[in-house]
Amino acid sequence: MTTLPITRWSRIVAWLFLTLATLGIAQAEEPAWSQPRQPFRIYGNTWYVGTQGLSAILITSPGGHVLIDGTLPRNAAQIEANIRALGFKLRDVRVILNSHAHADHAGAIARLARDSGAQVWASSNGARALKAGGNDPDDPQYGMAPRYPAVAHVAVIRDGGRVRAGTITVTAHYTPGHTPGSTSWTWQSCEGSRCLAMVYADSLTALGSRDYRFTDDSSHPHRVEDFRHSIARVGALPCDVLLTPHPDASGFIDKADRRGRSAQADPLVDPQACRNYAAGARERFDGLLRQEGRTPH
Repeated sequence: MTTLPITRWSRIVAWLFLTLATLGIAQAEEPAWSQPRQPFRIYGNTWYVGTQGLSAILITSPGGHVLIDGTLPRNAAQIEANIRALGFKLRDVRVILNSHAHADHAGAIARLARDSGAQVWASSNGARALKAGGNDPDDPQYGMAPRYPAVAHVAVIRDGGRVRAGTITVTAHYTPGHTPGSTSWTWQSCEGSRCLAMVYADSLTALGSRDYRFTDDSSHPHRVEDFRHSIARVGALPCDVLLTPHPDASGFIDKADRRGRSAQADPLVDPQACRNYAAGARERFDGLLRQEGRTPH
């Protein structure tokens, strides 16, 4: 079987979603989004507890843990089992963060918060969408993005704000575009004296429902400029290890599976990863703008 390069595969996936949006079809779900994945250490106190096709990231400390994203509603028990399989207690999860308020990343958060007792944090727009169960008219995918259990209590973190649990400090970076509330998160993880900059970069893919245009200045005059700023911001982040809500968007699972197969350096550690991720997003966004009749600049 021929394996497609990650960049080409990402373009095919983006094209598929754009086609579905154009046809007005509800957001598709890939089988891999609920496919079980054995949890594993990414680096230091950062762990992967998601599924094969959707990320959920656990950051641990003796004084409490942080969970980023929860994947689909039906995956809640799987995420909880993955946390326990690593030897951690669910009740020690003190904080739950969200990249953006779509069902495939926020759907299980209500249950995970209930079962752990954790406080949920999100951007101002993200908190509003979480409390509405994804019913957000300002979302480019409004009308095709499925609803999910609403999160009753969501604390708002400002842009550049920090959330702490035990010895963990996670910084919020507002990166609106994919949704109005999109947020990327950064922290440090250490092994011995070596500390790496960890980045959970939100999606930088411009996807909209039928008839939605990112260049429609009448309904959202700053969306193109905001999206450009978000892409540039992600590309400029200190970044040793890149994580993304859809792991395939950054080739994460493939890189993780290649670890230990040779004496080469860890393929997950790449100081150029965020810059390359942003460059690909910029190229795709410029293509969309040309499609919508605007000349990129």
